[in-house]
Amino acid sequence: MTRHIEIRKNTYLDSVSLMSMSTKANAVDGVTQALLGMATPMNKEVLLNVGVVDPAIDEAKPSDLMIVIDASDDTIEAAIEAVNDILARKDKKAGEASEVRYRTLDGAFEEVPDSNFVLISVNGAFAAREARKALNAGKNVMIFSDNVPVEDELALKNLAHEKGLIVMGPDCGTAIINGVGLAFSNAVRRGSIGIVGASGTGSQEVSVRIHDFGGGVSQLIGTGGRDLSTEIGGISMIDGINALDADPETKVIVIVSKPPAEEVASKVLAVAGAASKPVYVTFLGSDRTESGYDNVTMVTAGTKPLAIAAVVASGIDESTLDKHPLNIPLVEEVRAKLAPEQKYIRGLFCGGTLCDESMFSALDKYENVYSNIQKNPAYKLGAMDSSREHTFLDMGDDDFTNGRPHPMIDPSLRLQRLVQEADDPSVGVIAMDFVLGFGAHEDPVGVTIPAITEAKAKATARGQHLEILGYVLGTDLDTPAFAEQVAKLEAAGVTIASSSTNLGLLAREFVAKGDN
Repeated sequence: MTRHIEIRKNTYLDSVSLMSMSTKANAVDGVTQALLGMATPMNKEVLLNVGVVDPAIDEAKPSDLMIVIDASDDTIEAAIEAVNDILARKDKKAGEASEVRYRTLDGAFEEVPDSNFVLISVNGAFAAREARKALNAGKNVMIFSDNVPVEDELALKNLAHEKGLIVMGPDCGTAIINGVGLAFSNAVRRGSIGIVGASGTGSQEVSVRIHDFGGGVSQLIGTGGRDLSTEIGGISMIDGINALDADPETKVIVIVSKPPAEEVASKVLAVAGAASKPVYVTFLGSDRTESGYDNVTMVTAGTKPLAIAAVVASGIDESTLDKHPLNIPLVEEVRAKLAPEQKYIRGLFCGGTLCDESMFSALDKYENVYSNIQKNPAYKLGAMDSSREHTFLDMGDDDFTNGRPHPMIDPSLRLQRLVQEADDPSVGVIAMDFVLGFGAHEDPVGVTIPAITEAKAKATARGQHLEILGYVLGTDLDTPAFAEQVAKLEAAGVTIASSSTNLGLLAREFVAKGDN
């Protein structure tokens, strides 16, 4: 085995590009491991933790690009050439698109003074500084970066609010502004339903379901997952509601969030209640059924019912909707295939809100539900902990992505975990999401099929049936093609859920026999 280490001085690449290129580099024949990253203290620590030590790395500055390639002795030269080609293609594509690059935000603002929006995707240690520059220049901001201190988030959002601007993020994974998808997003038709979400894949899921039911999206405003925490107080959520209320194209407002702080939820509902438009709200994990306001409807049954309520309010005849009801005969069929000891679900998710929705569905029926995003400390798991009983893992959480690409881009950790979970004879169902669209892996199903095949073969070898339950989040307009991805899963023996809501319900019902 040979290790190649290269430091490219003053070569900045944003984190989204680095994630995508790292995924491609790790797929090169002969490469055991490829790591591409800016030489920030955090990334240096990640390298140290995986045994990569070199004086050149120690001396590198945060503006330098680190390239580490491990490959067999006879393939290392070809691997280096292939990775260089990946980096070169990035430059070539940018040039072909006539993309203009600026070294600083100030330079960009000088050249494009009428711009009003800045997307920030730098290491979290520097994100607040760049966001503050943009806000002081009168620009709205979306911060894709994660690992931004909460005190910086609060200061930035207060500054934006004072200036009549908005900060989406930090760790804001999706938005659709004036029909343009940002970060991770799906291709959905334009329409009259505005979404503001303190959850990335939750917002994507609602937008996709709205499209599926014949509706359309005017704007999708992300807030970042901490916005409805006690520390932040819903600043961006409130600004987003007010923006949608003022938007003439928006006729219906949808709010979706991971579990909010109770006092912040009440504050947000009061602002929604003052809006001039109907508002539909899902706070996942909350048992609040009444909003206290005539124009605000709480939807507690999940993201699919939320989307149905919104499209009906937008003017679509409810009787025309194909609501994809739960397949009860399928539940009985799967239960009959599972051995008595196969009592547990293992959920391996790219999307945090998709994980939340399935986990809360299981919690409605079982107490012994473990997760890295569990609020109950007795059932909290770390990223490196072994699964136990019912386990739902958000593999896009910071604990899994620290120094690594998001699993929507590079699913390698999830593939390893899938095969590992198949070794447990008490597991009956493995539930997984596959997220399509802008920013995501070019073939999330195709790259997972070998691991699915291996996992099912392990169960078969010990005389068991392992049920793989999949949900593809995407539309008929997305790339790769939604129907093609579903067909690949079905050909591999995977059962398909029609929505995130149904994924959770099917998973819990498949194993609902005996004492769980």
